[in-house]
Amino acid sequence: MKKEITSHDVKIMAELQRSIPMTKNPFAAIAEKIGMTEDEVIAKTKEYGQKQYYRRFGATLRHQKAGFTANGMGVWSVPDESKRQELGELLANRPEVSHAYERPSFDDWQFHLFTMIHGESEDEVVEIAKRMSEESGVKEYDVLFSTREFKKSSMQYFDMWPQEETA
Repeated sequence: MKKEITSHDVKIMAELQRSIPMTKNPFAAIAEKIGMTEDEVIAKTKEYGQKQYYRRFGATLRHQKAGFTANGMGVWSVPDESKRQELGELLANRPEVSHAYERPSFDDWQFHLFTMIHGESEDEVVEIAKRMSEESGVKEYDVLFSTREFKKSSMQYFDMWPQEETA
């Protein structure tokens, strides 16, 4: 039986799980590092998506490096489940929002939608959330600010995998 994930796959996946190089051709930089062509790396990355090896492929905003010194989690109560998709997309499409999620609510936690809002100060983030509330019509909301950061890294699945082909 043929091994599904090869050593080339492990090398590519190990690079893709890290920060993508900040260059005009990031896949070319990855390819050069691991001894492959840019086209091979792009093709394999597409193949991994088709095989559902990953759920999403996207950028992570390093908000401090981008010039934002404050961020808050906007939490929004949308009891009408039929309105969550539309309102979630409306809230997520704000330029100050880096990502948005729907999560289950509980008896003691009435919020359903969560948005990460970035600004230059906590006051600005609160003002952005207020405008978002006015534009969306969602009246029950709050903004939560971190008091401490524990981790800011992605999972590393392929760093310890053997990268040599075996017979």
